[in-house]
Amino acid sequence: MDFTKQLLQWYHKSKRDLPWRRTKDPYLIWLSEIILQQTRIDQGLPYYEKFVSAYPTVELMARADEQDILKLWQGLGYYSRARNMHEASRMIVRQFNGTFPDTYDGIRSLKGVGDYTAAAVASIVFGLPFPVADGNVIRFISRFFGITESTDLASTKKRILETARDHLDHRDPGDFNQAMMEFGATQCTPANPSCPSCVFHKACFAFKQGMVAELPARSQKTKVRSRYIHYLVVTCTLGGEDYIYLNKRTGNDIWKNMFDFPQLELPEGIKQDHPLKVGDLKKFFPADQSGLPITHFQGVSSKYDHLLTHQRLHAWFYHFRPEQKIEWPYLLVPMKRLDDYPVPRLVDRYLKDFLYLCV
Repeated sequence: MDFTKQLLQWYHKSKRDLPWRRTKDPYLIWLSEIILQQTRIDQGLPYYEKFVSAYPTVELMARADEQDILKLWQGLGYYSRARNMHEASRMIVRQFNGTFPDTYDGIRSLKGVGDYTAAAVASIVFGLPFPVADGNVIRFISRFFGITESTDLASTKKRILETARDHLDHRDPGDFNQAMMEFGATQCTPANPSCPSCVFHKACFAFKQGMVAELPARSQKTKVRSRYIHYLVVTCTLGGEDYIYLNKRTGNDIWKNMFDFPQLELPEGIKQDHPLKVGDLKKFFPADQSGLPITHFQGVSSKYDHLLTHQRLHAWFYHFRPEQKIEWPYLLVPMKRLDDYPVPRLVDRYLKDFLYLCV
C-alpha cells in the first residue's frame, strides 16, 4: 500500500469545505491556524469569520486596539493566542513591510508562532516541504505506525515528525499536511474512531493489535490546581445612569488585559466549597481597598465552575449596590457600555445569568 497516495486520494474525496481551504492568502491561512489551535473547527469557524470581516488584511489587524482584538476573541479561551496574534500582525507590518514572510524561518519568527504553525503555513501557502505534527497527526501516526512510546517524550515527538517527513508528498506538502490533520480530526478520532470503515484499517498497527484505545500513549498527567475566587460586583446609579466597577487584569496571571470584577482569592490550600460570609469579605479584603460597601449587600450567586488547562476555578459573585460612588481603585463604567469590555467566559456566564440583578 502506498500510504501517501491513499491518504491524498481519501483527502481529495472526503475533505470538508472550509473557507481557509479556498484561499492561498498567507494572512488568512495563518489566522485560521492561530484560531484553530486547541479549538474544534465548529467552534473556531465563527471566530474566523468574525476576524476576517473585521480585519480582512494584516494591516488592519496591526492598527487595531488590543482591547478590540480581545473582545472579538472573547469566549474562545487561551487569550495569550489573541495577544500574540495581534503582536505578530504588527511585526509583519514593521519588520516585513506588510508582506507576510514567505520562508519557514521568517514565519517562525513571528510572535506566538511555533514549529507546527510555521510548517502549516509554509507548506500550505508556499509549498515548502515541512511536515506538521499537531495532536491529530500525532494520534494518527502513533496508531497506524505502532509508535507505543509516550508522546510526552521529546524523542517520541521527534520520531513522529520524522515519520511524517518520510511520507511527505514533496509535490504538494500542503495537501499532505492538511490530509494528515483532516484524517485525525474526522476519522482517527480520540474516542470512537471509525476503524471498520477506515481505508487504512488493514494495515493499521493499533487496529490489528487491539490497541486503538491505548494509543497515543502518555506517561504524564496534567496537574490541575484549584482556585477559589470571590468576585465583588458593585453597581451604583449616578445622574440617573447605572454604573459598575471593573477590574483590568494585569501581570502574568490568566486573562491578562481582560476585565473582570474586584475580587478576593484566598491563599492556595484554604479550600472553600461555599460562599464567604459578608463579614469575612471585609476581614479578608485588603485594607487599602476598604471602600467595600458591606452595608449595601444585595446577595450572592451560586458557585460557578470553570475549567482551564491547568486550573479549575470556583467562583462566587457578591452583589453590592451603594447609594453613591465609592472611592475605589477600579474602573467605573456605564452599564450600557459593558459590552465594550472583553471579559473571560466565566464572567460572561455570570453576566448573562444575573445581569438583571445589577440594574
